[in-house]
Amino acid sequence: MKEKIEANLVENKIIVWNPKQGSELYKLGYYGKPLGIPKPKTPEFNVPLILDLFEGLYLKEKGLLTIYEDDKELDEKELIKKAKKTYKDFLLKYFVYKDLREKNLIVQSGIKFGCDFAVYEHGPGIDHAPYLIQVKKEGENLDATDIVRAGRLATTVRKRFIIAVPQPKTGKVEYLMFKWWKA
Repeated sequence: MKEKIEANLVENKIIVWNPKQGSELYKLGYYGKPLGIPKPKTPEFNVPLILDLFEGLYLKEKGLLTIYEDDKELDEKELIKKAKKTYKDFLLKYFVYKDLREKNLIVQSGIKFGCDFAVYEHGPGIDHAPYLIQVKKEGENLDATDIVRAGRLATTVRKRFIIAVPQPKTGKVEYLMFKWWKA
């Protein structure tokens, strides 16, 4: 991609208004969702692309996206400040998002599964997301009810439940995957 793509921050979403540019971003790694197309069958679409704040910050850091709000370009610090108002523990979750993306995984919101992220190996429409990720702070307690709830949900939708614990000081993320079996 030769030129930075321009987008606008509207409330807590980032919109790439130019459909051609949005389509190009989508092709790069299934970034965003085409407006009004819940499950695109092709990366070619003629509608704006809606990005969440994790995707927007990641693409901005990669030098692929310029984000404006009210005709003013936002830098990374301003975008993070706004994202912190939308997402609890945004920086920890972003740390995990970035780690997963750097591992060439496709990361999307996990809100419909009651977790932070749904992770694909190949992409939506190609495969189902095999992993559900919940981000936890180091030292944060997990009670048995949370683990059972997560396990029941994950097995119902045939996914693996993973707890991600970011370690910003070391630059690593520890992943704990639960595998369920019947006794």
